[in-house]
Amino acid sequence: MDAKDFMSDEFLTQFKTGKELNDFLKQIQKLGIEKMLEGELDDHLGYEKNQKSEESNFRNGYSRKKIKTSYGESEIEVPRDRDASFNPMIIPKRGNMVEGLENIIVSFYAKGMSNSDIQQQILELYDFDISTSAISRITNKITDDIVLWQNRLLEPVYLIVWMDGMVFKVRENSKVVNKTIYIAVGLRRDGKKEVLGLWLGKNESSSYWMSVLTDMKARGVRIS
Repeated sequence: MDAKDFMSDEFLTQFKTGKELNDFLKQIQKLGIEKMLEGELDDHLGYEKNQKSEESNFRNGYSRKKIKTSYGESEIEVPRDRDASFNPMIIPKRGNMVEGLENIIVSFYAKGMSNSDIQQQILELYDFDISTSAISRITNKITDDIVLWQNRLLEPVYLIVWMDGMVFKVRENSKVVNKTIYIAVGLRRDGKKEVLGLWLGKNESSSYWMSVLTDMKARGVRIS
């Protein structure tokens, strides 16, 4: 079931029957997948991008691959190595992406998910068939991007802000659990909509939404 199926009709009507929101979730998913693939290649080569190495194998650009998810078809960039020995685990060369990947990636970008939570989710995602060093490299690669996205500056004024929650089923400690991610979308003065942030929370309450508003204020929004 698509995550947007859990959201209120009133919220979705602001997004042309969910298309704009769906496109945003697809964009977040693509970004996260590409960062995880970069982490996999770092581990395969034994060094990170921009580091010097004496190894004969090295990065060799990207290939493009189309993947199908509940958010629609996306084209992702898959990093390559010189001797073509790199075969990604989450997006195999001749296979589909790992089951459960799309929902987990979106949850990574929600505030409230700790580094240890992300690392555990990645471990579950790879079905434990991965080295400790690989988990560490993949986690570091995606968390760097997550922190930048979560803490980016916002506009001081939005004409309207919509807020709602969406439920995802993800694997955690070998079990499938529900996680609610709260989302805030603002209408900018130029008429464009912007996703202001994602927050992971167990229970919707006035105090919880106050913490969301406090976070947006710290990132530049004027709240009176």
